[in-house]
Amino acid sequence: MATKVASKVASETKLKPLGDRLVVRPSAREEMTKSGIVLPDTVKERPQEGTILAVGPGRTLDDGSREPIEVAVGEKILFQKYAGTEFKLDEEDLLILSQKDVLAVIK
Repeated sequence: MATKVASKVASETKLKPLGDRLVVRPSAREEMTKSGIVLPDTVKERPQEGTILAVGPGRTLDDGSREPIEVAVGEKILFQKYAGTEFKLDEEDLLILSQKDVLAVIK
């Protein structure tokens, strides 16, 4: 189901990343600690998980061939904490990052 939702969002926005870049919807930030303390925006941790909404064609190598992308639309990933560029599209917070910033796929 996540794949259908992600594909729908990517196709609706007509957003196509270039090279080895990915468009990711970050997971929601923690609003409260486990002990019940509400966190203000200034101390909330930046999420490191997200769902891939769009994938570029892959990085062009020196010989003209393309490096394959190892992740796909709809997969949930773990990425480096301060990687990528945050932006807003249609009132939704998204992130563009390079494939090299992806640490793992969450199964």
